[in-house]
Amino acid sequence: MQERKAIIPAGMESVYEKIGYAPALQVGKTIYVSGQIGRDASMKLVEDREGQITQAFENLRRVLEAAGASLADIVDLTSFHTDLRDQPLFMQVRDRYLTTHPRPAWTAIGAHMLCGSPGYIVEIKAVAVLPDAGGGA
Repeated sequence: MQERKAIIPAGMESVYEKIGYAPALQVGKTIYVSGQIGRDASMKLVEDREGQITQAFENLRRVLEAAGASLADIVDLTSFHTDLRDQPLFMQVRDRYLTTHPRPAWTAIGAHMLCGSPGYIVEIKAVAVLPDAGGGA
């Protein structure tokens, strides 16, 4: 079995300690990022819709960077939405963050509630593959 390494960026330790899951897990060159939500560094929910989606992508970026990867290394993206009518807004924000081509595979799923708490509108999880040493994703 390949070694599994928990990826826990600075400031996200409480997620691992209190809730019991790692923000990401690295197995070999593959990074499995747990669902990231629109919660800021103080663990407070961002209130406006675009801000919450943006924060979820910022959190995703932060976790990937802690693993030595970037948003360009994502090969599979899954987003969960409490209102699928937010898709156009989600895609606008997504396109600001995922600028490389080809873009990753993407699945959007409607969900009644996220994180067991009202107010969260989006959760984003991803799979990324670290680039080979010496260049290129």
